[in-house]
Amino acid sequence: MTTEHNPANPEPFAPFPTEKSEQIYDSPWCGLRRDEVRLPNGNLQEYHVFEVSDAVAVVPVKVDGSLVMIGQYRYPHGKTHWEMPAGRIDEGETPLEAAHRELREETGHSSSKVIPLPGFYPTNGISAHYAHVFLALDCVPTHELNLDDAEQLIVRTFSQAQAEALLDAGLLADAFTALPLMYYLRGAWKRNL
Repeated sequence: MTTEHNPANPEPFAPFPTEKSEQIYDSPWCGLRRDEVRLPNGNLQEYHVFEVSDAVAVVPVKVDGSLVMIGQYRYPHGKTHWEMPAGRIDEGETPLEAAHRELREETGHSSSKVIPLPGFYPTNGISAHYAHVFLALDCVPTHELNLDDAEQLIVRTFSQAQAEALLDAGLLADAFTALPLMYYLRGAWKRNL
């Protein structure tokens, strides 16, 4: 429903016709495609499209309102920072199933009340990669961590005020953490109850 306080997206533009498409790189983790598209003015333009499967991010909230986060090392930039549990959706898995799995594997917690939040495109200028976001309420520890060989992380519980302070200070530099946490704190989840 569109209102003054809830504006709609702009009218969609016609998609660019693809004249040619070539796979430059492909692996189980990602791919790179070079497309040649016809612009509205008739010119051809090259687009490089990064291909990566969709993912999930989970905001885990315990019964007392505290949030479960992970301190995780990230090889590409060599830093360790606080994050929400997140990961790719496995083949044949629904986003909801992936959210439950990532919550268990990375935090050792489970939730019987998982609610969808708005999702997002982390890099929509170069990829169709989409992040499905979920709020996991009443989280309780139920499992041992089940990490991949390259995952180095610790689990910590933060009060809502501490999590807000991290967000406000700009210390949550990971989009899979900052945006889902903001949706939670702004009450976006209440629309889905």
